[in-house]
Amino acid sequence: MAMDLDEIALELQAKAADLRARIAELTKPVEQGATIGFGKRIGDGTTQAIQQMADASTAESLQKTLNEVKGAQERIDAGGYGRCVVCDEPIPEARLEFRPWAATCVEHAD
Repeated sequence: MAMDLDEIALELQAKAADLRARIAELTKPVEQGATIGFGKRIGDGTTQAIQQMADASTAESLQKTLNEVKGAQERIDAGGYGRCVVCDEPIPEARLEFRPWAATCVEHAD
Protein backbone atom coordinates (compact mmCIF):
# COMPACT_ATOMS: atom_id res chain seq x y z
CA MET A 1 0.00 0.00 0.00
CA ALA A 2 1.44 3.38 -1.00
CA MET A 3 1.73 6.13 1.58
CA ASP A 4 -0.53 9.15 1.19
CA LEU A 5 1.98 11.94 1.86
CA ASP A 6 -0.72 14.62 1.91
CA GLU A 7 -2.58 12.75 4.65
CA ILE A 8 0.65 12.18 6.57
CA ALA A 9 1.56 15.87 6.22
CA LEU A 10 -1.82 16.85 7.70
CA GLU A 11 -1.38 14.38 10.55
CA LEU A 12 2.09 15.76 11.29
CA GLN A 13 0.77 19.34 11.16
CA ALA A 14 -1.94 18.45 13.70
CA LYS A 15 0.57 16.66 15.93
CA ALA A 16 2.93 19.66 15.83
CA ALA A 17 0.09 22.04 16.76
CA ASP A 18 -0.93 19.79 19.67
CA LEU A 19 2.65 19.55 20.91
CA ARG A 20 3.14 23.32 20.71
CA ALA A 21 -0.07 23.90 22.70
CA ARG A 22 0.94 21.39 25.37
CA ILE A 23 4.44 22.88 25.64
CA ALA A 24 2.98 26.39 25.94
CA GLU A 25 0.67 25.23 28.73
CA LEU A 26 3.50 23.53 30.63
CA THR A 27 5.88 26.46 30.29
CA LYS A 28 3.52 29.37 30.95
CA PRO A 29 4.84 31.87 33.50
CA VAL A 30 4.00 31.48 37.17
CA GLU A 31 0.99 33.51 38.27
CA GLN A 32 1.73 36.93 39.76
CA GLY A 33 2.16 36.70 43.51
CA ALA A 34 2.69 32.95 43.59
CA THR A 35 5.50 31.74 45.77
CA ILE A 36 7.60 28.77 44.85
CA GLY A 37 10.27 27.32 47.00
CA PHE A 38 11.55 24.39 48.93
CA GLY A 39 11.40 24.74 52.68
CA LYS A 40 11.52 22.58 55.75
CA ARG A 41 7.81 21.94 55.58
CA ILE A 42 5.83 20.68 52.66
CA GLY A 43 3.35 23.31 51.63
CA ASP A 44 1.79 24.78 48.54
CA GLY A 45 5.08 26.39 47.48
CA THR A 46 6.97 23.10 47.68
CA THR A 47 4.22 21.22 45.90
CA GLN A 48 4.13 23.84 43.16
CA ALA A 49 7.92 23.77 42.78
CA ILE A 50 7.88 19.99 42.42
CA GLN A 51 5.06 20.26 39.85
CA GLN A 52 7.01 22.86 37.87
CA MET A 53 10.04 20.59 37.80
CA ALA A 54 7.88 17.74 36.50
CA ASP A 55 6.26 20.06 33.94
CA ALA A 56 9.68 21.22 32.74
CA SER A 57 10.76 17.62 32.22
CA THR A 58 7.55 16.83 30.34
CA ALA A 59 7.93 19.98 28.20
CA GLU A 60 11.49 18.93 27.34
CA SER A 61 10.26 15.52 26.19
CA LEU A 62 7.46 17.10 24.16
CA GLN A 63 9.96 19.50 22.55
CA LYS A 64 12.07 16.52 21.48
CA THR A 65 9.02 14.94 19.83
CA LEU A 66 8.13 18.27 18.20
CA ASN A 67 11.64 18.46 16.73
CA GLU A 68 11.18 14.93 15.35
CA VAL A 69 7.82 15.92 13.83
CA LYS A 70 9.44 18.98 12.20
CA GLY A 71 12.15 16.70 10.80
CA ALA A 72 9.51 14.44 9.28
CA GLN A 73 7.80 17.47 7.72
CA GLU A 74 11.14 18.52 6.23
CA ARG A 75 11.72 15.00 4.86
CA ILE A 76 8.30 15.09 3.19
CA ASP A 77 9.19 18.41 1.54
CA ALA A 78 12.62 17.12 0.49
CA GLY A 79 11.30 13.79 -0.82
CA GLY A 80 13.07 11.60 1.74
CA TYR A 81 10.13 10.72 3.96
CA GLY A 82 9.85 7.04 4.79
CA ARG A 83 13.57 6.30 4.40
CA CYS A 84 15.99 5.78 7.27
CA VAL A 85 18.23 8.82 7.77
CA VAL A 86 21.10 6.46 8.73
CA CYS A 87 21.06 3.72 6.08
CA ASP A 88 18.55 5.13 3.54
CA GLU A 89 16.56 1.87 3.60
CA PRO A 90 12.75 2.12 3.66
CA ILE A 91 11.22 2.42 7.11
CA PRO A 92 8.60 -0.31 7.59
CA GLU A 93 5.09 0.99 7.00
CA ALA A 94 3.89 -0.37 10.35
CA ARG A 95 6.54 1.74 12.12
CA LEU A 96 5.45 4.86 10.23
CA GLU A 97 1.80 4.16 11.03
CA PHE A 98 2.65 3.95 14.73
CA ARG A 99 5.11 6.86 14.67
CA PRO A 100 4.74 8.96 11.50
CA TRP A 101 7.72 11.09 12.53
CA ALA A 102 10.11 8.12 12.73
CA ALA A 103 13.44 9.03 11.13
CA THR A 104 15.07 5.62 11.28
CA CYS A 105 14.37 2.00 10.56
CA VAL A 106 13.97 -0.33 13.55
CA GLU A 107 17.61 -1.40 13.31
CA HIS A 108 18.84 2.18 13.76
CA ALA A 109 16.25 3.31 16.32
CA ASP A 110 17.69 4.48 19.64
